[in-house]
Amino acid sequence: MKNTILSAFLGASVAVFAAVSVQAQNSEAQSEDESTTVEQVIRKTGINERSGSPEWYLAMQTRLYVPETGTGADARRLEQIALWYEERDYEPLWIRNGKATNDAKEVVFALLNAHEDGLIPSRYAADRIFPKLQQDAETGLADFEVSLSNAVTQYGQHLRSGRVSPNDVNRELILYPKEISADVLLQRVADAADPMDALRGFAPGTDRYDRMKDHLMHLIVVRATGGWTSVPEGQTLKPGMSDPRVADLRQRLMESKDLEESAHTGDVYDGALVEALERFQFRMGLETDGVVGPATLEQLNTTVDQRIRQVELNLERRRWMQADFGETYIFVNLADQVVKYVQDEKTVHAAVTQVGKPYHRTPVFTDEMEYLEFNPYWNVPYSIATKEYLPKLKANPYALASQNIHVLANGKRIDPGGVAWSRYSRSSFPFRLRQEPGPKNALGRVKFMFPNQFNIYIHDTPSKSNFDRASRYFSHGCIRVEDPMKLAEVILQAQGMSRPEIDAIVNSGKRRVVRLETPLPVHVVYLTAWVNKDGSVHYRRDVYGRDEILSAALGVEPVIR
Repeated sequence: MKNTILSAFLGASVAVFAAVSVQAQNSEAQSEDESTTVEQVIRKTGINERSGSPEWYLAMQTRLYVPETGTGADARRLEQIALWYEERDYEPLWIRNGKATNDAKEVVFALLNAHEDGLIPSRYAADRIFPKLQQDAETGLADFEVSLSNAVTQYGQHLRSGRVSPNDVNRELILYPKEISADVLLQRVADAADPMDALRGFAPGTDRYDRMKDHLMHLIVVRATGGWTSVPEGQTLKPGMSDPRVADLRQRLMESKDLEESAHTGDVYDGALVEALERFQFRMGLETDGVVGPATLEQLNTTVDQRIRQVELNLERRRWMQADFGETYIFVNLADQVVKYVQDEKTVHAAVTQVGKPYHRTPVFTDEMEYLEFNPYWNVPYSIATKEYLPKLKANPYALASQNIHVLANGKRIDPGGVAWSRYSRSSFPFRLRQEPGPKNALGRVKFMFPNQFNIYIHDTPSKSNFDRASRYFSHGCIRVEDPMKLAEVILQAQGMSRPEIDAIVNSGKRRVVRLETPLPVHVVYLTAWVNKDGSVHYRRDVYGRDEILSAALGVEPVIR
């Protein structure tokens, strides 16, 4: 591709010089009054006068078509930019009357402040473009023009769909952000009354994103003023205890706005200080027990640099997401282990969940809920049947009977006592295991189905006690929800089904499918940092290691796990 572009440049340049030479020879017989200028020759060769001087034309050709080093994406972007300028006869976007426009200056300053979006200004050569604002020679202006367009397209593309492609970074992220080509992006900027407004428009236009940006700027200010007070290590600090570290703890919680100034004094850990720590623990997703143990101390002493990186990673994730989740939708944050039913951007219902274990990580994806199934069968996944249940059947053919799990062959129930289980292995298991509806069913009394390639869905569970834990990574990948009947109620009320009707279906003990009249979007995400509408800032541990993977892809240091 680079050779093709270079050949095109050389061919075009030769054609221009050849035309100039021929016209010059033909004009020898003309009088001085009839002499032809170089500019006139170029116009006669078909180059539109909007291109300006021949020096400008050749300077742009040179700058655009000389091959540069970079990635495949860089090469594609540069090719699209070159073709865009060719289509407009090399008319400049950022230069008027031989100097940079005010719009160009605003855009350069925006690039210098790319850190406000969690991006890195140097990635857009902002520090190198800034001095070029004073260029005046044709070659210097052409270099500025192309350099700025290259930076703007890369910056706009990063705002639009992120710096990296999520599925390329991690196959567990089934997200494909809508990208925009460099030529289309430049045309939108060129057509806009205010290029800066057009450029800002490529970023997610959501309050969720803007709140995170504001918090990032707050953290940068905190870093500039020295960071947060650290709390020394020591024995576990419990309410009622006296400890010299209480002063440091009090200062740290005032810095995070969890404790009002003058709300607590002395060296006894009690009262308002305990309440403040519980608020901090809640925001960190910890057990809200008011005890300063190892996990809480780790969060208290997380540095502002680590938090800045964590916010930057989650701004990148926000750029991957579609701006419009839908008027009504289900939102599941795997890092928070919470499901929300949202309508008109208001959370109507929220419930804690249990999600995939670290070695059964629940993927990130978006789909549509199509139906609810009450009193469902549980068709045991092949992996669970062969890894967990086959060894039990080999030891005792009736080991699964107490769980109401039956063995099926060719769709029909068979007597497990008549099977020579020792003959079968994980690679040669021809049976299907199915658990009947009932109180012991692994899916509980209802499952919420949004058919997908991972066989992931939301469902009830008989394992209720695990919902009381702060960390709820217990499933094989599916999403277990607390109080599933309440979730069913808020979903089905849109089509006129009442809670008594739902309870009657469940109490019948019979399987029943209720299809949704309007499919409901389901967004399964992984966010380890976010800011709520009330301004509260929340962080979560990176249990799945996805912050670490994304950090490596972006070329920044990993945050804590």
